[in-house]
Amino acid sequence: MSTSPGTSHGPSPLHTVQVLGNGGGGSGAHVRSLADGLVAHGLAVTVVAPCATEDAYEFTAGGASFVPLHSGPNALAVASIRAASEGADVVHAHGPRAGSLAALALRGRPTPLVVTWHARVRARGARAHLVRLMERHAARAAAVVLGASSDLVDTARRRGARDARLASPALPSPRGAPRDDDEYARYKTRAELGAVARPLLLTVGRLEPGQGYDSLLDAARVWRDEDPEPLLVVAGEGSQRPSLQRRIEEENLPVQLVGRRDDVPELLAAADVAVLPHCREGRPVLVHEALCAGIPLVAAAVGGVPDMVGEAAELVPPDDGEALAHAVLRLLHDPLRCERLTEAGRAQSAAWPTPDDAVAHVLAVYDELTSPDGE
Repeated sequence: MSTSPGTSHGPSPLHTVQVLGNGGGGSGAHVRSLADGLVAHGLAVTVVAPCATEDAYEFTAGGASFVPLHSGPNALAVASIRAASEGADVVHAHGPRAGSLAALALRGRPTPLVVTWHARVRARGARAHLVRLMERHAARAAAVVLGASSDLVDTARRRGARDARLASPALPSPRGAPRDDDEYARYKTRAELGAVARPLLLTVGRLEPGQGYDSLLDAARVWRDEDPEPLLVVAGEGSQRPSLQRRIEEENLPVQLVGRRDDVPELLAAADVAVLPHCREGRPVLVHEALCAGIPLVAAAVGGVPDMVGEAAELVPPDDGEALAHAVLRLLHDPLRCERLTEAGRAQSAAWPTPDDAVAHVLAVYDELTSPDGE
């Protein structure tokens, strides 16, 4: 088992298995940070995840072992988890599906299961019923459910969790420099996007249903009447891209779909305002990066966003394009308000849990579940 030197945790190192799906919703970054911290404390860590998730987050580079999670039938995925969990002290799954698979894999074993819910799972019709069953199975099987936001904790309790707790995961510090450190780079990015003499707005996320893009394009229709006309840049890919592109062209909206980008910190540093029209995540990565970088943020008041931002962002009702449009325009017309949000955002982000805080919290949960006296 791969480990790296560090302070030994308890009389003998614990072995924890981290079960992860595709790493979306910030869960991949969280598990990489958590695995690094656990290894540094002397634990043996095995990550069970799809190979693409290992390629994206490189868990083994931090000292963890890696076991591929089969992407085919659930029975093969369960077998992967069961084999990797042989002799483990704690299995920690991330997301309801991973939690449900891990619960099946641990059937008949005394190994405690911890499940972290990072984001809400949206579904309709028959699939929504299946999602509820999966959530209920994971919640009831877990010794402890950790929710990234208070609404996720409430959902876990409604699904039958015996012990559900708030545990805001810490995300790694954003890449890139603050916006004012390199004006030339900022100008160059804006020039490449065609926003030298016009406001630049940015949103980042998967182009999938339920992410608020319809209301965002409704807002863009309002911005079209501004002089100069703001440019909205949307970074991300997904199944909605063709339909969004058609609407942009048909309505002549000031929006660019730029696809998946590896220079999001540079795009963010160049932006005047960041926009989050909706989100399923308990702690959205865009909120994390925008506040850390000092970029004014307008976000839908959903999930864990209000608790995360406090007074450091403009919050609007979800799925309300008009409210979103006017909140953005108020910031573009009020530089003093933007400066105040920038200062508040950096102060708010400085108070968020650090990676060390997140690791310490999880270690305390593991201790609680594995201590001989059960205390």
